Amino acid sequence: MNAQLDERKPTELAPPVHTLRILTVNTHKGFTWLNRKFILPELREAVRTLSSDVVFLQEVLGENLEHGLRYPNWSSIPQYEYLADTMWPDFAYGRNAVYPHGHHGNALLSKFPILRYENLDVSISGTEERGLLHAVLDVPGHEEVHAICVHLGLREHHREEQLGLLCEVVNRLPAAAPVIVAGDFNDWRQRADDLLLPCGLQEAFVSEFGAPARSFPARWPVLCLDRIYVRNARFRHPEVLSKRPWSHLSDHAPLAVEVLI
Repeated sequence: MNAQLDERKPTELAPPVHTLRILTVNTHKGFTWLNRKFILPELREAVRTLSSDVVFLQEVLGENLEHGLRYPNWSSIPQYEYLADTMWPDFAYGRNAVYPHGHHGNALLSKFPILRYENLDVSISGTEERGLLHAVLDVPGHEEVHAICVHLGLREHHREEQLGLLCEVVNRLPAAAPVIVAGDFNDWRQRADDLLLPCGLQEAFVSEFGAPARSFPARWPVLCLDRIYVRNARFRHPEVLSKRPWSHLSDHAPLAVEVLI
């Protein structure tokens, strides 16, 4: 009996979890609007106060040798690991943009074990590198939960192709598995919902309020750039974090929601 128990995943012995607190934020590489101030330590403290179960990060630095010489409070570890600290034991990073002095991309921080992850290159052309970071989470009471962190292109025809690729990824997942897709869609023309209908994704703020959240720029949100979608799940309490301190910690206002699975 003990040998059989030892072979199980740790979460198989834990009580089922049916609510996940989700946060998505474009970290702007740890700088304020227009790169005026390095504020990653303040951002970490703000993120910790929410105690989210899964955090979706975009524009997070894996390494930057130049900034490390310029800022005295620069961390020697990757930004996603610095943000995870002791609160999120598991994290995944997908490197999208690479340059001589470093790289950045998407990241996921999770309170639950990450069984596996893959970073999918959805760059279309030119120098605008984009990716979909797909992680499979071991959440108690579920065979697997899929989380996909998204950062799409600035050009509309690029986004259309990338949304098609996202749909292909979602359609390949187990039909009954909970799926959470969140991040910076750059969808200021609000075309994503129609393009994601074929893969059954529903957006939190559209479902609750009839329109996507205004998240950019953070101090005076006007454009609807960020999204949280789910399949085989429901929403509760979607919120735009547009007041202080959030309005001064990035150029995007973070989005938060409870996902019922």
